[in-house]
Amino acid sequence: MLPDGAVMAECGPMRLVISAAVGKVTQRETAVQAAETSFTYLERIARLRGVLSRRMDEIPKDLEDSLGLQMVRSVLAVGDEDLTPMAAVAGTIADAVADYLFARGMTKVVVDNGGDVAVRLRRGASVRVGIRPEVGRQDISVVIALDSRSGSWGVTTSGLGGRSLTRGVASAVTVIARSASVADAASTAIANASFVTDDGVIQRRAEEIEPQTDLVGLPVTVKVAQLAQEKKIRAVSNAIKRAEALIDKDIIFGAFVAVQGEVAMTRFFRDCLVNR
Repeated sequence: MLPDGAVMAECGPMRLVISAAVGKVTQRETAVQAAETSFTYLERIARLRGVLSRRMDEIPKDLEDSLGLQMVRSVLAVGDEDLTPMAAVAGTIADAVADYLFARGMTKVVVDNGGDVAVRLRRGASVRVGIRPEVGRQDISVVIALDSRSGSWGVTTSGLGGRSLTRGVASAVTVIARSASVADAASTAIANASFVTDDGVIQRRAEEIEPQTDLVGLPVTVKVAQLAQEKKIRAVSNAIKRAEALIDKDIIFGAFVAVQGEVAMTRFFRDCLVNR
């Protein structure tokens, strides 16, 4: 139980902070029920880990679990051949918990799974989300506001220093989409697209860093020295270009990209900014 009425649910790689309300009244008991249910979601995915860690063309056609199917669909929508369904795991769990609460009459739901956030809003509800320019630090550089014009939002962040491995050099890539599942896969792909060649960018095979990785054989970034300004701009541009391609296909709403202090964002993201 957290002081603000939220509930934390933690097990292995999953750490959820769950907030639920009807109007202005916090619904802690219902949030506790959602927290208990979240462990069953994690268990289901754990059972499928071997399947969901495969490349997309190796996923069985008879996969029936709804969470596994959502992970597959999210990665297929993003269309990055290097991603496995595990690229959407944190966002998918956050979505499932948020949907559980929304189906029980909540008007404002926020489920934060280690920085991958699922939001559900109705009846004029709104929420503000802080954005970090560096995944590994607590500093917030900008704040965005989301309202009930879309009942479902996903806001997720990937980048160097996060919980998952990255192939790029971005300090942080934050994506807004209709679901946290899609946003999770998209932020991973956009962060990967930020890669630039430089003597200060050190990469190793993924399995050398994480033996149980789903990225076997692929180089991942382990360290990025201070880059020249031209390299930072190029890295940001590469990532924004990838984001714009997903926006054009109506896969995501917008993206924020930061590389060692060099920042850019797409139009939708700018429109959501809150002046502080």
